Order: sequence, then structure tokens, then C-alpha cells
Amino acid sequence: MLTRNFLLILLANIVLGSAMPMLIILGGLAGGWLAPHEWLSTAPPSMQMLAGIVVATPVSLFMGRYGRRAGFLLGAACLVVGGGLAATALFLQSFVLLCLSHTVLGAALISVNYFRFAASEAVAEEHRAQAISFTLASGLVAALLGPQLFTEARDLMAPTPLAGAYLAIAGLGVLGAVPVFWIRMPATSPRPSGRRAGGAMRILTGNPRAVTAIGLAALSQAMMVLLMTPTPLAMISCGFGEDQAADVIRWHVMAMFAPGFVTGSLIRRFGGNRIAIIGLVLLFASALTAWSGIGLLDFYGALVLLGFGWNFGFIGGTHLLQAALSDEERPLVQGVNDTLLAISSASASLLSGALFAGIGWTGLAAVAAPVLAVLALVLAVRFRRREVPVSG
Repeated sequence: MLTRNFLLILLANIVLGSAMPMLIILGGLAGGWLAPHEWLSTAPPSMQMLAGIVVATPVSLFMGRYGRRAGFLLGAACLVVGGGLAATALFLQSFVLLCLSHTVLGAALISVNYFRFAASEAVAEEHRAQAISFTLASGLVAALLGPQLFTEARDLMAPTPLAGAYLAIAGLGVLGAVPVFWIRMPATSPRPSGRRAGGAMRILTGNPRAVTAIGLAALSQAMMVLLMTPTPLAMISCGFGEDQAADVIRWHVMAMFAPGFVTGSLIRRFGGNRIAIIGLVLLFASALTAWSGIGLLDFYGALVLLGFGWNFGFIGGTHLLQAALSDEERPLVQGVNDTLLAISSASASLLSGALFAGIGWTGLAAVAAPVLAVLALVLAVRFRRREVPVSG
């Protein structure tokens, strides 16, 4: 399983992926500092996610034609440019430029997301579930490194707050490009596809397993974003400090990725369907915990459960999607999958800002819990009707 390409993918994912937990913290805080209205404070992370709607499919097709390395190098370059633009926005106190910078950073993170697919293609078929889960598990290092890097770098450009952290993100882009440069994986589609949306619809219409897998991953992603995005703002409004908010996010991201060391083995034993459904149950428990109170332990408990639930639901859905597609179908459908993930993420992020401003943290959780329960029930019924194989 430990091929040269796979090890390089893990290393690059750790370095470039360290930007993600930093941006979880930075997006809301920087937005809250520069936003002209409170309800716009989550606009920068929302623009970051909206970027995925535009670039996810083109990036996947680009990788299919020119190879994974070219796509990941493009993502590293976006990380450098986006970090620099965000620091400039803070210096100039420009909210519009901050939103633009997060749009570029969103393109970078979309590229990084494809490491999970590249990992599954870099190993033998029987090890693909473990490759996906181990790649996501490597984000555990990012969970530790990212918030620590935020803490160390945020005041480097004082008196301008947070600018140093954005410049550190740009540095991660430069450093992460090094292992990416040595990845050697062939392109899977020698010509650009002219089918695009029509082709994807034809594939998905005849493939209910793929549709269900995409639904699982999208629901897990949306619920995670809905509760995660306003967490730093909620904690500060409850009287907690930035360092405490950063530590809660650190444990949340650790919970997102640490189970990946065993999730692949659990999928091989119990099936992707069952693991994904367990993930939805954990997401529901997270919403209930957030609803129950606003103490420090409540925030820790809700965000840790949120991370575990996302891990099981997202990895389960990703594995089921890979198993449902042929090599020729993957570049196009993977792009459509990540486009839909970006739509669900961006919608959840925008909704979280509006709900938090309108009804507060516990009100947001009170809305999330029943919605999650209904959607999870729909997916569970779909499993039974479509008879998706347990082995996934």
C-alpha cells in the first residue's frame, strides 16, 4: 500500500491541508472585523465555499487531462496568491478584497480535496478504502499544526490583526508544492470531455449507488459547515477568548481526521453504508449537544461529535462513490460530486451566518437537529429501496 506516490500525497496533504483549520478560524474573525454588517461576517468563508461551485468540475477535468500533479500545483499557487491578497485586505481594511481572497483560497482548498481521490488511485484496488481514510487521517497533523501556526503567526504583522496568519498560509502553499512536484501519476482522460453536465447526468441517472453516495457526503459536509462556521464567533459572544476558540477548532479538526486511521478498516468489515449512517447519527448527537448549552464543555462536546460524524459520513460516501464508478467516469463525476459538496457547504455557511445573527447559537442547533433527522431518514430509506450492497 505504501507506494512512492501515496507517501508524497500524504506529505503534500499534511502541508497544504494545514491551511484549512487556519481558515476555519480566520474566515469568521477577519470577516467579523471588516464586515459592514454582522450578518455578513461569514461572507468570506461563504465565498471560499462558493468558489468550489465554479472550479470543482473544471479542476477535476483539468487533472484528468494533465494529471494530478498539475492540478495540485495549481492549488498550491492559489494558496500563495489567496494568502497574500487576504493579508493585503487586512492592511487596507477592504472587506471586498477579503472576500475576493477567500474566493481564491476556496479554489486552493478544492484542489487539495482531490488528494483523497488521488490516494485511492495510487494503491491497489483492495486498499482503496484504507488509502482514502489514511489520507484524511493525515489531516490530524494539520489539525495540530494549523491552529498552532495561527497562534504563532497572527500577530506577526501587528498592529494589523490576523495578517501574519494569512501570510503563513501563503508560505504553506510554497512549501506544499515541493512534494507535489515529485508526484508521478498518469492522466486518466487524454482529451477534454465535451459531455460535462449532460454526460454526468447520464452516468448518475443509471447509477443510483453513486447518487446515494454523493447525497451522504453532501449532507455530512453541509451539517458540519452549518455548526462549525459560526463556532468562533459564538464562543467569543459567550465570553470565551480567541485561544479557547482556536483550541475547540483544533479538537474538532482532530476529531474529523483521527478516526481515519481505522475508518477504512471499519468500512471493509461492516460496509460503507453502515459506517455512513453511524456518521449521520453522530452529527445528530452533535446538534443536540450544541442545543443543550453554551458552556465550554458544550462547545468541545458538540464540535468533537461533529468531527467524528463528518468523518464517518464523508469517508463512507467517498468510498461508496469510488466503488460505484469506472476509471473513465471518475474525472467527470468526481468534479460534479465536489461541485455539489461546494454548493452544500456554501449554502450552509451563508445560512449559518443568517441563523446565528437572527436566533443565536442554540437556535441554530435547534434548527439543524430536526432537519438532519429528516434528511438522514430519507437517505436510509433510499439505501433499502436501492439495495446498495453493504460491501460498498
